[in-house]
Order: sequence, then structure tokens, then C-alpha cells
Amino acid sequence: MMTHFFRRFSGIYFYSLPLIIFFCWTVSCKKSTSEDGLLRFSILNDGDSTKYVIDTKLTVSFDTVLTSVGSVTRRFAVHNTSNQEITIKSIFLTGGYSYYSINVNGVSGKPNTPFKDVTISKKDSIFVFVKVNIDPHNQNNPFLITDAIKFVTGTGEQEVKLIAYGQDARYIIADRIIKNEDGNEVFRYKVVAGEHETVTWTKERPYVVYGWAAIDSTGTLIIEPGTKVYFHNKSGLWAYRYSNLKVNGTINEPVLFRGDRLESWFDKDYAQWNGVWINEGVEASIHNATITNASIGIQVTPLLDDVVTITPNIVKIENTIIKNTKEGGVWGSLLNIEMTNCVIANNGEYSLLLEGGQYTMKHVTIANYLERKAAACYVSNVASGYDNALMDIKADFINCIIYGKNETEVGIVKAKEAELEVIFQNCLIKAKENSSYFIDCLRNEDPMFKNIEKHDFMLLPNSPAIGKGKPNIGVPLDILGNPRGDKPDIGAYQN
Repeated sequence: MMTHFFRRFSGIYFYSLPLIIFFCWTVSCKKSTSEDGLLRFSILNDGDSTKYVIDTKLTVSFDTVLTSVGSVTRRFAVHNTSNQEITIKSIFLTGGYSYYSINVNGVSGKPNTPFKDVTISKKDSIFVFVKVNIDPHNQNNPFLITDAIKFVTGTGEQEVKLIAYGQDARYIIADRIIKNEDGNEVFRYKVVAGEHETVTWTKERPYVVYGWAAIDSTGTLIIEPGTKVYFHNKSGLWAYRYSNLKVNGTINEPVLFRGDRLESWFDKDYAQWNGVWINEGVEASIHNATITNASIGIQVTPLLDDVVTITPNIVKIENTIIKNTKEGGVWGSLLNIEMTNCVIANNGEYSLLLEGGQYTMKHVTIANYLERKAAACYVSNVASGYDNALMDIKADFINCIIYGKNETEVGIVKAKEAELEVIFQNCLIKAKENSSYFIDCLRNEDPMFKNIEKHDFMLLPNSPAIGKGKPNIGVPLDILGNPRGDKPDIGAYQN
């Protein structure tokens, strides 16, 4: 018995055998998208495995690649969505001699040699890995490097486009070794400014540092606005005893210190390089800089263990952002630091560690939302990194925000054998218990940052920190150059 086929149209039901035949004919003759013989491609978006986009076309793009450094390896999938096996007759880079190299399912390619007869079973896929290494072009501006991977099947040809921007750089490669008493290597360095020598780094091309870039005693390194300095793994900038460091960034052209892997997903690697190390007797000023993804952002500690040799020089840090560090943001021990209009954020252990010495913090925002045991701000008269040496400490915090994920973000440890003088004046602080060190402070009130996930620590209009700062402390502008007026906000930003 035949089953009736019916559908409703304008309130009328049709029962028709010819209509059934016509419907089946149109379905069988129309090619399914999975049976058209085309390959389909997909790549992860933003590293999220849930964001696959599958299409017959694909462009693989790389973030800016420093010449001679090379890129990370990007991966994409080649899908056979049909119910039949597909053999790819040839896979090759169309550019001939190419800056790109490819690997197909774990097999590395050879220059100018295509992959032959690569089979993909029905409803299956293979992976292609792509990397780019760019030779220097001897030019200041970034340049475009393109190519394509061609896939030749029995039904036609398809291409995956490749795009990268190359950037020439000045390379600083360590040529000296420091060894310990056992003869083991401690670290490598290169002197970039010798004794009584003044060297200036400019913005025309970035600097890439392998090892420590060292400023020798009485030497001077000047870093001009807009300069970018990229550090390889275990590298850093070292201002040796009695040297001079001047980082002269501006609001519109800050100086950048970061790791040399520029791909965006490396932003979550918080230990790409060592950091900036400043010793005793150094004349140092850091203005309008961003320091990110180091083990310790700025370390102001003496080279020698003999604390008697400590000099009164003050390291001045202004309008600077120090973020995303594996251990600490700023570590000061036995020396002297002044910080104004600075942000220290997202640090794996502490944000600010002060142990002995003299410190003045004005309009500093400390925001640490990473999981950790230590308080974001720690002040003590015991120098833990110097055999627990005891030394007097004086630290003034004025109009600062100290907030984060922990229940208490301010830690104060005092040994009886040394003086500890600490004041938090008109600050917004997260602390479980009140303290005599807190004067006219807001305690445990959410500062209401604009966007914590995007590291935007500006204040929302209803923040309790607005207008609650102490006026007339010699800081007329905020980190962005906005006037503070008679009612300054607490923290680095004026709403």
C-alpha cells in the first residue's frame, strides 16, 4: 500500500505521486556540499578549539615576525567531508624559494619539492604546519611577506594563502660569560655602553637582545621615545654599578620592553625574559615605558652583599606600566625608588616588594588578580635576598590603589633590630584588618576598574576612588597626561 505524500500550501493539501517523483529527482540530482570533491580547511581562532571555521578557502596570518628570529608554527586542518576517499596529487608552496616552510602530517617538506599523492580517507582530515623565517631586508618599516600553499586534486586546484609582516631589527648578542666559583656559567652579557661612553637607542628599528645588555660603570644608555626592545629567553637589561640609564618615552610614544616572540598567544607567557636590573649607584630614570612578560619587571637591588656600600641615588619611575610577570613587578632591596603614575598588574608572586631602603609611591595602581599566596604589596626591614640582612626602611604611599584577588593585599613585616617607617595616605587598600599605617584610607572597597580582563585599570564613573586623593602632592597630571585638578583620584588614572 502506497503511503500518501502530502504538504500544506495556502490551506490546501496535495496528494500526488508525480510530485513525489519530482521531489526525489531534484534531491538526487543536486550535489551535496560534502560530495563536490572540494577540500575544506579550518584553523583555530584565538587558540580556542571551540571556534573552528570550516571553509573551502583559508588565509593563515602571522603576527609581525622579527627577521632572523622566526615565527611560531601555525597549524591548520585539511578536511575531506565527502563519503569517498580523496587523493591530493600535489601540495606545494607556490612561491618557489619561499620564506615559509611546511610540514604535512608530521613529514617536513623540502625546498621546491611538492608532497605527492596524499590521501585523505572519507570524513577524515590531515594537518599542515606552517612556519616563516624572514631574512633581513635592511629597511626600517615592516614589510609584507606573502605566499600560498596549493592543493591539486582530481577535480581542480585550491590555495591556502599565507601572510606575514617582517621587521628588521638591531641584534645585540652576548659575547662575555660570568661564571661562579665552581666554573659554571651564570649568565652571558654584552656591554652596550662602555665606561664614559654614551649610547643612544632610537625607534627606527627594534632591538633584539640575546643575553644581558649591560651598561658599564660611568657608561650611559639613552633610550629615545617609541623605541622597542625585545628580549630573548633568559635575557635582560643590566644597569651595572654607577652607570646611567635614561628611558625617555612619552605618552604618545612609550618605550616597550618585552619578549621577542610577538605572536599574540605568547602574551600569556609570563616568563619570556629576565627583566631590568638596576644596581647601586645607578642614575636611572624610566619615563613612559611598558614592561611586560618578564620574570621580574624591574629589580633595583645591589650587586654586592656589603650593604655599607649602598649609595643614595634614587631610581625614578614615572608613567610606566609593569605587567604580566612570572614573579614580581618591582623588587626594591636596600636602595631607593620613587614611582609616580605607574601601574603594576598581574604578577605571579608579588607586585611590589620593598625590603630596606627609601621609597616614595605616588598615584600608583597595584592590581593583581592572579592566583598566588603572597600579598600584592609587601614591605619589610628584612632583606630576604641578602641573607636576611636588617636595614631601616622608609616607605610612603600616597594616593595609591592596592587591590587584587587575595583577602589581604598589603603585607608589612617588621624586625625589632631595624627601623620600619611606613605610611599609606589616602590610599584604597584591600586588607582584612585595619592598621595604624593606614591614614585616611578606603579599605576593602572595590575600585571598580574599567576592564580587569583587558588590563584596563582606569576607573569607572562610580568608583569610590574618584576625588578621594590627597591634593597638592606635586603630581598635576595623570599617567595619560590628564590634569588632576583640586580633587585628584586615587591611583594612576584620573577619571
